[in-house]
Amino acid sequence: MAPEQAFDLISSRLGRWPDIETHDLVAADQSDRLILAEARVIPDDVVVIGDRFGALALSILTVAPGARIRVHQDAITGERALRANADRLGIDLAGLSWHDLDASLVRGAHRVIAQLPRGLDALDEVAGVIADHADPSVEIVLGGRVKHMTTSMNDVLRVHFRDVRASRGAGKSRALHAATPIAGAGVPWPRRADREGLTIVAHGAAFAGTGLDIGTRFLLSFLDALPEAARAIDLGCGTGAIAASYALARPNARVLAADRSAAAVASAAATAAANGVTDRVDVVREDGLRAQLDGSADLVLLNPPFHSGTAVTDEIAPRLFADAARVLRPGGELWTVWNGHLRYRPQLERIVGPTRQVGRDRTFTVTASARR
Repeated sequence: MAPEQAFDLISSRLGRWPDIETHDLVAADQSDRLILAEARVIPDDVVVIGDRFGALALSILTVAPGARIRVHQDAITGERALRANADRLGIDLAGLSWHDLDASLVRGAHRVIAQLPRGLDALDEVAGVIADHADPSVEIVLGGRVKHMTTSMNDVLRVHFRDVRASRGAGKSRALHAATPIAGAGVPWPRRADREGLTIVAHGAAFAGTGLDIGTRFLLSFLDALPEAARAIDLGCGTGAIAASYALARPNARVLAADRSAAAVASAAATAAANGVTDRVDVVREDGLRAQLDGSADLVLLNPPFHSGTAVTDEIAPRLFADAARVLRPGGELWTVWNGHLRYRPQLERIVGPTRQVGRDRTFTVTASARR
């Protein structure tokens, strides 16, 4: 049985938990199948990057239970979903290991398969790591849905590989093949830039890169108005701009920066270091605030995402509001910046407590919600 045939057997049984699960968000699609088919014979030692909920790795293990698979998943929810799906299917993960996006992931690798990341910067970092550390004979298959692909992806790959070609489309999906690496090409990651008195350090997959997204910039315009807090949390911290800014403005505060993304937490830790606040900013990779104690924070700062992978959803923010409500002490505040058309205020009132508008412009609203 080929891996794509195994995919046909298991894909309908895969779930997204603990990520958002709704009727229109799937755990696997035809791009996963195409990647497996285009890879053809997959060796016993393979690297899998961006496997959203385990479809790629678990299809391979269904065919070759003894395979050695090195995996990098940016979202910690993806790692947990892969484990949950393996338990559901009775698949042994003894040969599977998780790695950061670094040399340990791809050192000596001859075959890499991957889901194409959303952004070109993320693709550039992935391609650079492979080109610099995999075996010179490495062959790569990256796939995605055609609607999310651009010819610029080919251009990024050509910086790092001499041979790049696209497959024929199938099932509204397409694969890109790359080979013959060019080690040391391109600009190294992470990258850094100075923005409005703050040094931001970013890895390729970090939201907004070395810039300040407009929601974060608007929330930070109220930095002087934020309450004093012995312990503050930057929830969904991204590159850590909010955490570092609050720590710089409040020298007596201890700040936790939390995000589910490996690229985000690596960036936030580097941003804290670049701004001299590592002694007061702790960075954790976590799904929301699951590991934090009830009533343990005075202030939570949040610029909530509304994407799960490439899908737009309004299910993420309420979960984060609930996490904030749980970890805030009574009377502690959640300060949130949100796109005005999303109308989060009734949810904030219900989930957290009395909510007041702090500021508003043509696009964004900043609110402060006091924990009941």
